[in-house]
Amino acid sequence: MTSGIGIRTATLAHERSRGQLHIYDGEGKGKSQAALGVVLRTIGLGICERQNTRVLLLRFLKGPGRSYDEDAAIEALQRGFPHLIDQVRTGRAEFFSTDEVTAFDRREAQRGWDIAKGALASRLYSVLVLDELNPVLDLGLLDKDQVIQTLKQMPPAMEIIATGRSAPGQLTQLADLHSEICPHQHQPTGDHRIGGIEIYTGDGKGKSTSALGKALQAIGRGISQDRSHRVLILQWLKGGQGYTEDAAIDALRQSYPHLVDHLRSGRDAIVWRGQQQPIDYVEAERAWEIARAAISSGLYKTVILDELNPTVDLELLPVEPIVQTLLRKPKSTEVIITGRCKKPPSYFALANIHSEMVCHKHYAQQGIRLRRGVDY
Repeated sequence: MTSGIGIRTATLAHERSRGQLHIYDGEGKGKSQAALGVVLRTIGLGICERQNTRVLLLRFLKGPGRSYDEDAAIEALQRGFPHLIDQVRTGRAEFFSTDEVTAFDRREAQRGWDIAKGALASRLYSVLVLDELNPVLDLGLLDKDQVIQTLKQMPPAMEIIATGRSAPGQLTQLADLHSEICPHQHQPTGDHRIGGIEIYTGDGKGKSTSALGKALQAIGRGISQDRSHRVLILQWLKGGQGYTEDAAIDALRQSYPHLVDHLRSGRDAIVWRGQQQPIDYVEAERAWEIARAAISSGLYKTVILDELNPTVDLELLPVEPIVQTLLRKPKSTEVIITGRCKKPPSYFALANIHSEMVCHKHYAQQGIRLRRGVDY
């Protein structure tokens, strides 16, 4: 996570053991992606430390009649590490409104919630993802009061993540973390309608995890649909070791070495404004040269530029070369940029998707420590 503009690295003296309830809602893109990013981290923790960690990805309103890009990557991780992840999908394969609710929809929602209650009671899982639970409650498919009462009794060590638009007030009040994802609209002029640029910024949690979720989707697309769909994950201000997603990404690389590349840059320390060191500029430029070449080459269909925004905000990189590279990128290349910043750089105007993570609650604000496999 971030404090000011400096990035808190994975080197922490302590971590919390008690689980928290996370809510991601709002109209912007990135809610389910953020949950997928946590899934990747949790699996990575289980791989690299062989801890007793296991995640249940329970997906409401996403029935088996429709395929999702990330499915193939999740299945690949399940094959390699079946003890670390379970996935259940319930509901219809298409969207519907309140006046289109059927008895089938209610049965499917209840089936999913019964599985969730079983997971809570069993205490087998360290992370329970309730993807699209919020709209299920908004549609009246489940008894809201019963869901709230059940979540109030969540096991102390379990992390629970609920996503989707329109989280009810009772749920956000109960939550330890609440990030509202708000969309921003940009109106590019001239030849700037290039498309394929997504930006995730703001003070709330979910920026890097959304990017990791996007990477999981892109890797899955490469596995299942297009073996030429290569993915590059570049991360600034996050040098050193200790990031749990690395093990899961490395496992996917071993199985599909032609599909994904991953690079970290920077010191294993927080970089504060006014305290930049020469190595910070060298590391930032090193990563940018790789990013520039990768984007321009067209070899990668998805390029993740994690924490590029604070790198620019700290003036470790100039803005104009980034703008020019994005303007000239191949149309088939998607670029995802993350990180908070005090002053939006000019390349924000090029984004066709811009989500701001607005922080309503964060357990770190209450002095609660971060947790491996969830926060880093």
